[in-house]
Amino acid sequence: MLSTYTYPKYEYRKPPELSGTTPQRHPVVVVGAGPVGLSAAIEMAQRGVPVLLLDDDDTVSIGSRGVCYAKRALEVLDRQGCGQAMVDKGVTWNVGRTFFDTTEVFNFNLLPEAGHERPGMINLQQYYLEEFMVNRAAELPNIDLRWKHKVAKVEPHGSGATLQVETPDGSFTVEADWLIVADGARSPIRRQLGLEIEGKVFQDRFLIADVVMKADFPAERWFWFDPPFHRGQSVLLHREADNVWRIDFQLGWDADPEEEKKPEKVIPRIKQMLAHWSPPPPEGAQSSRGDPSTTGPEFDLEWVSVYTFQCRRMPQFRHGRVLFAGDAAHQVSPFGARGANSGLQDTDNLGWKLQRVIDGTAPESLLDTYSEERGFAADENLLNSTRSTDFITPKSATSKLLRNAVLGLAREHAFARTLVNSGRLSVPALLTESRLNTPDTDAFEGWMEPGAPMDDAPVVVSGQARWLLREVASPALGDFTLLVFGDEEVTLPKTPVPVVLRRVKTPGSLVIAGDIIDSEGHVSRRFDARPGTVYLLRPDQHVAARWRAFDAGKLQAALKRALCTQ
Repeated sequence: MLSTYTYPKYEYRKPPELSGTTPQRHPVVVVGAGPVGLSAAIEMAQRGVPVLLLDDDDTVSIGSRGVCYAKRALEVLDRQGCGQAMVDKGVTWNVGRTFFDTTEVFNFNLLPEAGHERPGMINLQQYYLEEFMVNRAAELPNIDLRWKHKVAKVEPHGSGATLQVETPDGSFTVEADWLIVADGARSPIRRQLGLEIEGKVFQDRFLIADVVMKADFPAERWFWFDPPFHRGQSVLLHREADNVWRIDFQLGWDADPEEEKKPEKVIPRIKQMLAHWSPPPPEGAQSSRGDPSTTGPEFDLEWVSVYTFQCRRMPQFRHGRVLFAGDAAHQVSPFGARGANSGLQDTDNLGWKLQRVIDGTAPESLLDTYSEERGFAADENLLNSTRSTDFITPKSATSKLLRNAVLGLAREHAFARTLVNSGRLSVPALLTESRLNTPDTDAFEGWMEPGAPMDDAPVVVSGQARWLLREVASPALGDFTLLVFGDEEVTLPKTPVPVVLRRVKTPGSLVIAGDIIDSEGHVSRRFDARPGTVYLLRPDQHVAARWRAFDAGKLQAALKRALCTQ
């Protein structure tokens, strides 16, 4: 189907339930084996919870689809055992450039400072991500992944949900203590349950064209407003793996999707673009950019699609023991790469909370904070995505005039560049208003406040160069971490859940096994730490509390607050 990728075909197995030989009740059932469903299953399985994962297909997603994965998502995937494969295969980038006509009017760097393991962003076709995640799921014995299993009906009840499942060999029912719904933007389960999704559908269309070509274009995000090769519209260019390039052409609402996907319509668009935007010339050579007589590099058409987009979300992501995640719960336009990145953070937030509810160390009300925290993140994504889309696709002559005036001013004036919006890219949510946080009682500087996701930094442990985020990813995953700076004496009190104590020391300090050496000073600076400073970290690596000195009573109170047990 594609010249650069061979789709795996996963084996369908006759369900043992049809023989009546296995129990039909499961602690967790996940519906949908896309990135979010796979992430949810891996998250729970790594925490020791058996998972039944159901998907109605037998392969990975068709076409490149989601391609941009942000630093925070990569860190989540690291904890799930998939991050390195993503980075090894993907195209790393940090810089984005925006043009008006042929003039650059704005640029950004997603990772302007050193001292982070992961880049600001990588580009990788979604089918690779799914394949890597399926491989990881196969390594976990407590994931039962079933292909060609379509969930036809869901009946929620007080102790879980009953699912009617259809297979090539017949139908059966299965009981779930907890159901995670990750069946995509159209979510048949959400529709069947009659649950609302609110927001805005944008009346515009974009053409996605993946092309295979060998070109020395920089591995950056390039966005054009009103370029000479697509007047009056916008164009986006990204490099993917395997010499594949993603080009998005704005078409307008009146475009016929089926007509626009025909090769005889797509290929001339791409040729015209490449004639104006060719690889940078060798040093000292004359550039052929903008010369319509040049044809640009040769290419082959790989995949084409036309899409519309929307910014919507469910008012609540939790409905009793049915939990919605990813596109099933919230949808954004593609400008900003906030879709899959947000969905992976959903599962990161949900996993430890559901584990604690299942093992009885937290009440079910802890799961309400999943909806609260990820609902806040969804609102932030929707706001940024809507603003980007309104700027990129103005819906009146007046708004387009104003947009173009901003772009024109940005050529010469720095103040206008801050107003240019070709997509505010995905960033992790700052959960500073979460009721799980313990508010500061001591003075701190910097942004590593309660609710913030942890910053990474290079460290040394047992003489080996390491990274802070990997060091505080507890082997048990459900554990909280107490990060203690310096040599202060700390004796952990009895706690409702396990707490892992890790010390951070400066180079030259007295070191014992397991101590984290802040080899370059980044940890102390980013956490505004001095000897005696203490940070309590949630299992999803958000800050829960921080103090200038350890206090056993304060630690116990902060844990109760973070678990909704106080």
